[in-house]
This record gives sequence, C-alpha cells and structure tokens, in this order.
Amino acid sequence: MDIVTFILQGILGLMFLMAGFGKITGSKMHVENFKHWRLPQWFRVVTGFVELVGAAALIVGYWDPSWTAAGALVLGVTSIGGILTHVRAKDSLKQTFTIIFLAIISIAVFLIRLSDLSNFPGFN
Repeated sequence: MDIVTFILQGILGLMFLMAGFGKITGSKMHVENFKHWRLPQWFRVVTGFVELVGAAALIVGYWDPSWTAAGALVLGVTSIGGILTHVRAKDSLKQTFTIIFLAIISIAVFLIRLSDLSNFPGFN
C-alpha cells in the first residue's frame, strides 16, 4: 500500500504545485477562471498559497507520513471548495472533472494516512 500511496501523493503534489504556482504568478488561465467564477483576484492568490502549502506538506510527507495526512486534508478541503465553485458557476462535468479527480485522490491519501496524523508535530 505504501507504493500506491507514494504514487498518489506524487501525482497530487505535482498537480497542486503546478496549479498553486499558476495562481500565484497570475497565469492568464487562472485569472480568467476567477473572473468567470466571479471571485476576487486576491482570493486566487490565497488559493494558490494554500495549494502550495498543501503540496509542500505532501513532499515533506515522503520523510514523515504525518505530513502526508495533513497535506492531503488541506488539499481535500480545498478541492471540495473548488467543486462547489464549479457547481455554483454551473460549469460542465468536463470542466469540473479534474478537481473532482484531485478531491478523490486527496481524500483517499488522507484516509490511508489518517492513523499517521496523530504523530503530526504538536499533536502528541
């Protein structure tokens, strides 16, 4: 199960690193998406920062599994917010599929590493 978790963790980390970096740097696609969703541009930057923090936690999680659980939780909650944003904007399933896929992976990784969360710094 560890190999599967490592692979899912890597996919999740890379996807959110790219998305977070794109949001923070103001890539045209992300700026236009936030306009389409009628969300302020400052929220794009905040969302990008949260995604980068979650991705960084997943990377640290290769050495300390409790960080994997924490990062997956952060990214899972962020993904659920993304799904709700797409639903509110009445986007198609094709437009929403990627964030649904990432939410499923985030939740799966979180559930796999849930027992490790008790070892997270400050929890013990």
